[in-house]
Amino acid sequence: MFSRTAPPLLFQPTPGAVYGFPGARRVAQVQSPHQRIEVWDTPQLGVLFTLDERPMTSVGDEFIYHECMVHPAALAHPTPRKALVLGGGDGGAARQLLAHPSIERIVVAELDEAVLDMARKHLAQVHRGALDDARVQVVIGDAARFVATTMERFDLVVFDLTPPDSPAAELYTPAFYARLKNILAPRAMLSMHLGSAQFHLERAAALARGLRASFAMVDVISAFVPLYGSLWLMALASDTLEAASLFKRDIEERLAARGVDGLRYYDAALHPALFLLPRGVREALR
Repeated sequence: MFSRTAPPLLFQPTPGAVYGFPGARRVAQVQSPHQRIEVWDTPQLGVLFTLDERPMTSVGDEFIYHECMVHPAALAHPTPRKALVLGGGDGGAARQLLAHPSIERIVVAELDEAVLDMARKHLAQVHRGALDDARVQVVIGDAARFVATTMERFDLVVFDLTPPDSPAAELYTPAFYARLKNILAPRAMLSMHLGSAQFHLERAAALARGLRASFAMVDVISAFVPLYGSLWLMALASDTLEAASLFKRDIEERLAARGVDGLRYYDAALHPALFLLPRGVREALR
């Protein structure tokens, strides 16, 4: 039963579904020019933050999402040197990318400076100093504008954005993918979260179709993320690289060669399993 004295923090992923975290305590709230940012302390997942009442990142389970969004793609590339994170103001994706020693430069293109301020104050356990690493440049402003104006070429792109029914909608379109290809290195891969297999399957399927129309190889992986209350779908897309073709021994060798350790969710044994989706999900994503 929910406590009468501590109302649960509730999320409504669809009009017909609600889930939440009893005992949550709001510790900060900021209305930026772009969105409402709230920071909560919860008994279940520790500190988490929301944007316009949507769950974004929690200290308790961020490693599941960020490790899956970064390492399968990074390990598919033989020597990733430059990475672009679209969004990612909490610093979690940048932190995981920095685990790969070949990485020389990461650009975090974050729309809202208030998200960065919040992360530096409340989410040190998520970014662990990555936002201030010498290899990381934070660019404040419209990520689409950065993509349209930069002359750099990137080996990895991580879509760590709010969902497509948000101000980031423009970045989930074939038109944007076409512009993005102009700044991809010859061997490059992007990762993108598609959404919930339970609550957003139709939207996830549409996103997967858009990626398949733009890239030669698209694979979908999944992981249960407690903050999102669901099996969460993510896509890996490339014209030249295929993470799904890597075997357990390939991942073991690459993790060892790069000295990537301390991971809490992803490893060589899990890698092939990430691509195994429930039958109904597979059929919906075809």
